[in-house]
Amino acid sequence: MFQRQQTRSRMTSALSVLELIYHSTVRSIRKTHSNALIAILTNILQTAIFVLAFYLMFIVLGMRASAIRGNFLLYIMSGIFLYMVHTRTVTAVLGSEGPASAMMKHAPMTTAISITAAALGTLYIQILSMFVVLYVYHVGWGPIHIDAPAGAFGMVMVAWFSGMAIGIVLLALKPWAPGFTSILAMVYTRANMIASGKMFVANSLPGYMLPFFSWNPLFHAIDQARGFTFINYNPHVTSVLYPVYISLAILMIGLMGEFYTRKHASLSWSARR
Repeated sequence: MFQRQQTRSRMTSALSVLELIYHSTVRSIRKTHSNALIAILTNILQTAIFVLAFYLMFIVLGMRASAIRGNFLLYIMSGIFLYMVHTRTVTAVLGSEGPASAMMKHAPMTTAISITAAALGTLYIQILSMFVVLYVYHVGWGPIHIDAPAGAFGMVMVAWFSGMAIGIVLLALKPWAPGFTSILAMVYTRANMIASGKMFVANSLPGYMLPFFSWNPLFHAIDQARGFTFINYNPHVTSVLYPVYISLAILMIGLMGEFYTRKHASLSWSARR
């Protein structure tokens, strides 16, 4: 009743929202550890271990011959980096603050800011981890040459965007069926170990197997990223635009679902998580 009303311009409101997104992003990064530096180093170590594990698996199983002619470790990293960006974004957006969260009691905070912060925090950590691993490999073992760096990085952003879109759909579904949503997210991330196509080249797939993978936007993103990375690989069974269009469609569905869920939010939902 005794609040002083302040008129703010659109520029001031936009800067206020950006500041809130920044602080929320920092908070999402520090969730795994109170020290942000240790949280980032932990993710870098996990990425390096993941790359090493797949390298050893390819060597032991004799799958090296199926790789693209060129830097074998770069072939592995081109799939793992996009897979981790995608799946970590799905998990982060799904775990962001929902409409029934205590954080939503603060007036400036909204679910859109929470979702944006979770997605940006994951993107920051994954891109930093990717560049650190590539730099260490470039300096310590041998030079890395990427044929079209801008295109390869664009596919990383496509993988991130598709992960954010799928995460919003799961976030909208979460308050209605929390247990089912958690299982669905786990099945999706585990299925992408194979369905993402990071362990094989899409051009080598027989025609009857393509429908099992071509539905997946991450499959297209990884294959196109390898086309931009290696000069002697031309992906002709995947598309650059398909993951963009399908991610936009999924994002619209997720935003509509999140709007409906937010309008019907109940504080009792917090006890069901």
